[in-house]
Amino acid sequence: MKKSAFAFLATLLLLSCGNTPKSDFTVTVKNSLNIERTDEMVEIPMADITARLPLTDDGQYIVTDKEGNEIPCQITFDDNLLFLANVKANGTSVYSISVGSSLEEPVSYAYGRHYPERVDDIAWENDVTAYRCYGPALQANGEKAYGYDVWVKNTPSLVVEERYANELNPETAAQIADLRRQHKTAEADELYHSVSYHVDHGNGLDCYKVGPTLGGGADALLDADGNIIYPYCWADFEIMENGPLRFMVRLTYNPFAYREDSLVETRIISLVKGSQLNKADVSFAGLTNAAPIVSGIVVHPENPDAYTLKADEGYIAYQDLTDNIHNDNGQIYVGIVAPGMSEARYQPFGPAEASQRGASGHILATGTCKPNDTYTYYWGSAWSKAGWKSREEWNKYLSDYAKRLKSPLEVHF
Repeated sequence: MKKSAFAFLATLLLLSCGNTPKSDFTVTVKNSLNIERTDEMVEIPMADITARLPLTDDGQYIVTDKEGNEIPCQITFDDNLLFLANVKANGTSVYSISVGSSLEEPVSYAYGRHYPERVDDIAWENDVTAYRCYGPALQANGEKAYGYDVWVKNTPSLVVEERYANELNPETAAQIADLRRQHKTAEADELYHSVSYHVDHGNGLDCYKVGPTLGGGADALLDADGNIIYPYCWADFEIMENGPLRFMVRLTYNPFAYREDSLVETRIISLVKGSQLNKADVSFAGLTNAAPIVSGIVVHPENPDAYTLKADEGYIAYQDLTDNIHNDNGQIYVGIVAPGMSEARYQPFGPAEASQRGASGHILATGTCKPNDTYTYYWGSAWSKAGWKSREEWNKYLSDYAKRLKSPLEVHF
């Protein structure tokens, strides 16, 4: 299946290999589903590798497939070796891990950073899609943006850094301001459009409207009346991994009152090469009782009925017509896969709230967040101009993704 990559941990079935160090050892990855698994994440504890291979001064290891081709790998923040496996339906694939350094120039497939120059955005991407979330400088200026933003792309190259650099170039900004002072509006607009990331310059753009909503997949607790307690911008962050295969960031939010508790939310968001979806691990310090939690996608009035609710299959989906449907920006397919989903529903806004939030409502996946526990779900998007042809194709991707979560790869060594 094209464009399929799934960022979840494979089940490790560790078979005894003895304690004698070898020059390499074999890893067998088994797929028990009748679905091909492409670029699916496997993590092996480094302790199991160093128990079987000689220790090295630089800690460098190589992963190769059955044909001897080198497979990109990454040492994770929690000391695992990560690589992406490809396994046919009901099949197995064999990989080797050995001591050594790559002979090829490293390629980064996932990257992100904090952009203090753009009111504290944190933006990240992999080879198929890009996202951002909003920080304290945006909150301080009063703008309400609670959810995740979607940046579409149609190239495997990393583009977010260049988009920010062009949009925020101080010399260009000064030229635009000078033209406006001279009332040369057309020239100012032309120059702005030539650098703006809201315009497609051949590899995608930012054409998704978040506003004061959950955007493309943010989570929130519900109050006693079932109302969303909108989270604001993150208060602190830590980038835990930054490629070459996976980006991972920890976001910590400001304390807020919930029932009789004072809570602090933490989100760990990760995006791996090839995946359309981020993994979100959510927890609430201070929570004393189980609480209803939703992950949601904003529904816009331009396409109010283009959503799919499949609680029985573990996903919800929406086709967004972008923030300017007359500008030929294509369609953005947005989705959430939530293994702990108990209900999926559409929650419309009343007229006043719809006007305030610039949207018709949300589709919501409801679950339960428990004290001292983590609520995990997956959220993300795809773009019609990056080869995605229909809502049906996107829905199948989400449905298959949910199946893979229920039947992780088996890893034997």
